[in-house]
Amino acid sequence: MKKINYCIFLFLLLLFTSCLKKEKKKKINVDVVPLVEIPFINLKLEDLEGFKDVSSNWKLANNVYSDVSKQKTIDFTKGKGILVNVPNEVDKRNLFTSFEHGDIEFECDIMMPLNSNSGIYFQGRYEIQLFDSWKTIDVSHKDLGGIYERWDNSKDKKERGYEGRAPRINAAKAPGLWQHFKIVFHAPKFNKTGEKIKNAWFEEVWLNGVLIHENVEVTGPTRGSAFNNENPRGPIMIQGDHGPVAFKNIKYKLYEGNKVFLSNLKRLEYESTSPTIGNLDTIPIIKKEDTNVFSLVDITSVKEKKIVSYSGNFIIPKSGNYLFEGRTNGIAELIINGKTALEMRGGMDKIHKVIINLKEGDASFILVYNQSAPWARGFGLHVEGPEMQRYSLQEGVEKGAGDFNPLKGITVEPVDRVITQRSFVNHKNIKRTHCISVGTPQGIHYSYDLARGSLLKVWSGSFLNTTHMWLSRGKDQLGEPIGFSIAMHGDLEFASLTDKDSSWPTPLAENKGVKQLGYVFDSSKIPEFSYQIEGATIKNKLTVSKGNRQLNKLIQISSNKTLWHKVADGESIKSLPNNRYIINDESYYVDFIGNQNLKPIIRNNGSKYELLIKVPKGNNTVTYNIVW
Repeated sequence: MKKINYCIFLFLLLLFTSCLKKEKKKKINVDVVPLVEIPFINLKLEDLEGFKDVSSNWKLANNVYSDVSKQKTIDFTKGKGILVNVPNEVDKRNLFTSFEHGDIEFECDIMMPLNSNSGIYFQGRYEIQLFDSWKTIDVSHKDLGGIYERWDNSKDKKERGYEGRAPRINAAKAPGLWQHFKIVFHAPKFNKTGEKIKNAWFEEVWLNGVLIHENVEVTGPTRGSAFNNENPRGPIMIQGDHGPVAFKNIKYKLYEGNKVFLSNLKRLEYESTSPTIGNLDTIPIIKKEDTNVFSLVDITSVKEKKIVSYSGNFIIPKSGNYLFEGRTNGIAELIINGKTALEMRGGMDKIHKVIINLKEGDASFILVYNQSAPWARGFGLHVEGPEMQRYSLQEGVEKGAGDFNPLKGITVEPVDRVITQRSFVNHKNIKRTHCISVGTPQGIHYSYDLARGSLLKVWSGSFLNTTHMWLSRGKDQLGEPIGFSIAMHGDLEFASLTDKDSSWPTPLAENKGVKQLGYVFDSSKIPEFSYQIEGATIKNKLTVSKGNRQLNKLIQISSNKTLWHKVADGESIKSLPNNRYIINDESYYVDFIGNQNLKPIIRNNGSKYELLIKVPKGNNTVTYNIVW
């Protein structure tokens, strides 16, 4: 009996010990705040209380429309969510925000009517130009996104403009389409006596997803500013006297120069014997030092295996939520206050994020980086918090290091002839593998999926960055558009439906059901693509128009049964006059002028809207233009 009890005791003891060991191995996750990003402050535009001394030319609307054929005209329905300027000869005053700012990150959507003009003045002094620049070839500071010039009234330079900066490329959409700005502005800096010690500067200006300015200084207020002096703070001013314009989705973050400082840093280097991050206590230490620098650049810049850990304290400047964002080509782990915050792996294009609520003062941290494969190198760690702009915690790393820069690298340009380039293409975060991109000297380009017979994206400006294809081993094999691109639906373009309400089919695995017939070039080197689907033969040819940013699509269909053609899909599709449609919250137009016998229909499939055409059996031609 005693022997049985003793055995039971040993069994329970072993079970308890085993549980303790498992508990020790179990990771304790840090208490995180369930947010994806540090939130912006939103001007909800439910009323005009976010502005001061509002004049009658400023209205609130729930819908706006601008006829692309009518100059400086905007129509709207009263409501909430959209800010509209409708100036007249009596009332055309500027609009000022109630809040004032120093350093700021600002975003908004704008709509410019044909030939209209306005401006956003940071601190009421430094203007980003708003203008209908759709057809402009050689852009200047007067075009959309330009940093407007200063005005010199000195005797020897009377009424002469200077210091304006044109955008890098023309990223303006067609009039009447919503366009997106993201701007990071820094106010001028002054010493204790009020003397200016640093000029204001635009760190970044993005228009429609394209970086059009980077680190541009302005030495003083631009033309048309509300104030001639310079101050640490001021309101945002929107110009109201030049033409109609509409705004929505206005949001901002205010920055006060806060930083997370690091203290008590210790760096350990280990023999790299493991492809994972395990118990470092079992791995020999080859170097140990106290340091004032947090950086892995010396490790990631050379081809060798190594494990490095940093430990110390984050000095938190203000209590609140902090976003930590990491990525690596190796393996890394960040522990804050004894709890796992980030486990990073999967490549530099995979971003790992966590938001943690931290109190002012010290927070302990440990960072472990394992460069287990000498060819898989790279590490980044950024932080953002209350009144703190996102920045890299790692010294010796340039801002945006590791990001793909479409303006640099190995590029292809169609200078005097049409160019076709085979590559992989990213479409809505999915890599398409059987693609061809076509670039034209007119600056209108597109990517096409040969496996599905579908248009993927269209863009204007420069053509293709092939760095991911041709640098080193060309790991990603991607061709990246250089201009701002508009994504098409990318699904099958033709299908047989039982009726107009039938669901659009998902492509079969390995694109079975679509038989490619190849492509041929005409005398101008423009390709025509052919394929078979549902027993029908489809021919696609895409051309450009001189002077307009649009792609003309010509489709020839030979079928023994009725087919449906999917033109577009999106969150919204609206019918406009003259057989024109506006797609996906005003991202682009589809113009059906010339298709009198084929009338598109708009349908809602439950998750999005679709624009379809019913094509009768026999031989048919469908033509339309994509305008952006």
